Amino acid sequence: MRQVRSVKPALQPGRLLATRYRLIDQIGAGGMSVIWRAHDEVLDRVVALKVLAPSLAADARFRDMVREEARAAAQLVHPHVTSVHDYGETVAPDGSITSFVVMELLSGEELESRLTEGPLPWPEAVEIGAQVADALAAAHRLGIVHRDVTTANVMMTQVGAKVLDFGIATRIGAPDDDEDGATFGTPAYVAPERLDGAPAQPATDVYSLGVLLHETLTGRVPYPADTWEELSSALADGTPPTLAGVPGLPPAVAQVCLRCLSRDPADRPTARQLATVLRDQMLPADPQASTMLSPTVTLPAVEPPRATVAVGSAPATGTAGSATAGVSATAGVRPGTAGVEPGTAGVRPGSGAAGARGWAGGAPDGGGPPPGSADGRRKPLLRPVVVLPALAVLIGAALAVPALLPDDTDPPAALPTAGPTVSDGPSLPAEGATEQPPASPPTASPTPPAPTAAASPPGGTDTLIEAANRLEEVIGAGLADGGIRDDVALDLRNELRNLTRAVSGGEGELGPGVARLREKVSTRLREEGLSPAYAQQLDAAIAALGAAQV
Repeated sequence: MRQVRSVKPALQPGRLLATRYRLIDQIGAGGMSVIWRAHDEVLDRVVALKVLAPSLAADARFRDMVREEARAAAQLVHPHVTSVHDYGETVAPDGSITSFVVMELLSGEELESRLTEGPLPWPEAVEIGAQVADALAAAHRLGIVHRDVTTANVMMTQVGAKVLDFGIATRIGAPDDDEDGATFGTPAYVAPERLDGAPAQPATDVYSLGVLLHETLTGRVPYPADTWEELSSALADGTPPTLAGVPGLPPAVAQVCLRCLSRDPADRPTARQLATVLRDQMLPADPQASTMLSPTVTLPAVEPPRATVAVGSAPATGTAGSATAGVSATAGVRPGTAGVEPGTAGVRPGSGAAGARGWAGGAPDGGGPPPGSADGRRKPLLRPVVVLPALAVLIGAALAVPALLPDDTDPPAALPTAGPTVSDGPSLPAEGATEQPPASPPTASPTPPAPTAAASPPGGTDTLIEAANRLEEVIGAGLADGGIRDDVALDLRNELRNLTRAVSGGEGELGPGVARLREKVSTRLREEGLSPAYAQQLDAAIAALGAAQV
């Protein structure tokens, strides 16, 4: 198998390629290309140019292959993949051909460089692995295999991991070596079946990602090798890899990583399955982000049972006024009637319409028989109670309730005869009336609102976290019904998460981030990555985010 020597730069700063890209300086070199920083004089932006080695650029077959793969990579729009902008060729006066790929210029640190300081904490390693797996899943969905997933080809940026260098990527099922029999890739990361000349498959990328994940967790690759011969020997003689020494590593992460390293490609998970497992094990980045992304659940109203309640030496209720107040509170009747405001007729905060969620299985807060009932059976009547003198001021309101309700003597089957709630302190009883049947069922029994971080403050403007939560709900709804593509949802969520974290920590301003989100929505709409209806909803939610209280 052939080893390609590093390319020496044949170009000079200041040269203009394709009458558009002016070279600034060289920022990297590899076995097949040199990476230049360049200025795009048409769009006035700085880009990265990967210039092929002169010997490879002189080969028309190789140029055609790189051009086709650049076209394929340009279709791969993903937040964790380096964007490909253009492909070009120029011919020098001496007839030599310069072939280059124009890419997004990234600012960050290669993962390989980061690992020189030692392995990463497992939560960070898992997050990187999940992001790379997401990127590979998107590539595999388009029929593209990377073939060189290594720590040198992952850049750590402010928006997360970015997979670099799809320059030797190929279509699924294509031959895995060139016409001279040389295998593409980095030996220590190459799957065993590729040594036998098997066609490129997504499973080969998953193996390479398993090596990368193993290296980020332990600081070493499972089968060290610098040449194909060394790799063959390591695979034949090496001991099976293990992650037993990684402190605190969840078993699910260790299991899926070792599955990625299986010798049999059929035993490996897909990139999408790997990303799902890793994300399930990720810790929340911060408490605010965890709150922002928590779902909002509306709990149904559950009507309280009839019960005789006693607190201390005085029962909670037992008169017609208090019984009616209990029904009124459950039904959520108009303010001003007894039992609606906390502190009236023995209804504590959390009971009544807004507190129905505290009842479960027909018993308050515990599921057992109501206090004051010896055997837990419901009693048809409530016993009279002794009035506390200090509470006489409430009697009038309690007695006024029956006059406001219809005189229907047939109790409805769906409602109990009384509905008092156990209070944390002494209940507030009423006196001077006999118990009467409850009123007919109210025509509307509103569902109690569940507490949520997304409720608007009194001023009518959401806080940052509340507005971000609303935007996240729109993204989730679009993802669920197919109105927003998977990679688009991931891109928007990452941008939203980074913006929220930066603004909450005082490290950034809201305006530029909102502008970026709107630009992404506009771009993705043109790319048909989301529907016009969801684009409109997203834009409205982003506008609300821009007006949020910080």
